[in-house]
Amino acid sequence: MSQRHLLALFNNFEDAEAAIYELRAANIKGFNFDDLTLKSPIEHHEVENILGQRSAKVQWFTLAGALMGGLLGFFLISGAQANFYAQMKGGKPIVPLPPNFVLTFEMFVLGGVFISVLGFLICAGLPARRSPLYSAKVSEDQIGILVKADEPAMAKIKGVFLNHGVLEIQEEAGK
Repeated sequence: MSQRHLLALFNNFEDAEAAIYELRAANIKGFNFDDLTLKSPIEHHEVENILGQRSAKVQWFTLAGALMGGLLGFFLISGAQANFYAQMKGGKPIVPLPPNFVLTFEMFVLGGVFISVLGFLICAGLPARRSPLYSAKVSEDQIGILVKADEPAMAKIKGVFLNHGVLEIQEEAGK
């Protein structure tokens, strides 16, 4: 089925909150609650309670980047030192661990930071095209709810928004 977008603008946060709670409880076929985005000009601490816990995968990118960076750093440094095993070391080990740990730590941090930035870009869906619906009023003083759902579900979603005092509903142009 074709997915369509709908943007509803509300004057206050309480009306938007009530509409979101009703959408969550409605179980509308063709609508996934994770496809709902709340847009606001100011921060609302209640948003996490309203939308529920959303999965954050960036920390897994950070962990993988740090481990890969540390292992790669340690093995590259150790491999470079082990290539010179024929040189006289004067009783020192071929691969000295304490100095290698300092450089390994630096590679842990470097790998973690680089892959975290890459993970953020991937998880945020950047670079991406602009949202199909946009209203400058969301940047000023109104609360926007962007919904992506199947065509048959749109009528029920519009009904929920109209029950809660929506100011304006914008629909994506027909496809």
